[in-house]
Amino acid sequence: MFDEILGLPAHPLIIHATVVMTPLLAALAAVYALAPRTRAALGWAVLGLAVITPIATLAARQSGISLKENRFSSAQGEFGQRIAEHEAFGTPLTLAVAALGLVSLGLIYVTRGERFGGPVRTVVSALTVILAAVAVYYVIRAGHSGAAAVWTS
Repeated sequence: MFDEILGLPAHPLIIHATVVMTPLLAALAAVYALAPRTRAALGWAVLGLAVITPIATLAARQSGISLKENRFSSAQGEFGQRIAEHEAFGTPLTLAVAALGLVSLGLIYVTRGERFGGPVRTVVSALTVILAAVAVYYVIRAGHSGAAAVWTS
């Protein structure tokens, strides 16, 4: 399933969704958390991205595993090390984006109405901002290491 798309390796195609949506989710969720006046305008976008981005990230990870198994399982030397470095960012990125997605959904929930007090909203908002920074860090590291693995001679 994650091997090819129209005869091309799926991973280089699928990763673009993660590379675009992760920073977008992080930025919108952080703004949603820090600027209450924007919540009405950003709510649906954050909700949609909080659901779709972890799925896209998981698909990118799975397609990367498939690409390595099918085409680069015997890679050694410097190239093998670059692939291993890139692969090492897959799980932390997937976990960070999943956590950001879940916390973003929680933030939407706790900021709707008066069900929760200010301290709960503050804690969830702070956690959202922290996880947004972590997710952006890992998507940058994963993207850079992947590009370096492919383009460094």
